[in-house]
Amino acid sequence: MKTLKFKDYLVPKILDGSKIITWRLFDDKNLQVGNKLLFVNSGTGKEFARGEIIGVREKKLGEIVETDFEEGHEKYKSQDDMLAHYRDYYGDKVDLSSVIKIVKYKLLETL
Repeated sequence: MKTLKFKDYLVPKILDGSKIITWRLFDDKNLQVGNKLLFVNSGTGKEFARGEIIGVREKKLGEIVETDFEEGHEKYKSQDDMLAHYRDYYGDKVDLSSVIKIVKYKLLETL
């Protein structure tokens, strides 16, 4: 089972089903369709749900268009806002050529 961490403010959205997609850069877990997931609140370290990956695709940040913001993922005000968001997570190595993995999942159970 692979672990994905989420910020506090995203936990309720995952639990109520309004967030069903996560975008990940520099995927060191080799996330793939069929992987079972353990969701962890990054602020508390508490496990809050289990899920399964049902879709994966990759794209460079600079190639993201409006249709990539499928239902189930938060939108950004601008490309600069999106870059700033991911630099907060991953540091200054993030740029428009960075490949993002768009991971769609289904919730299997809450903990």
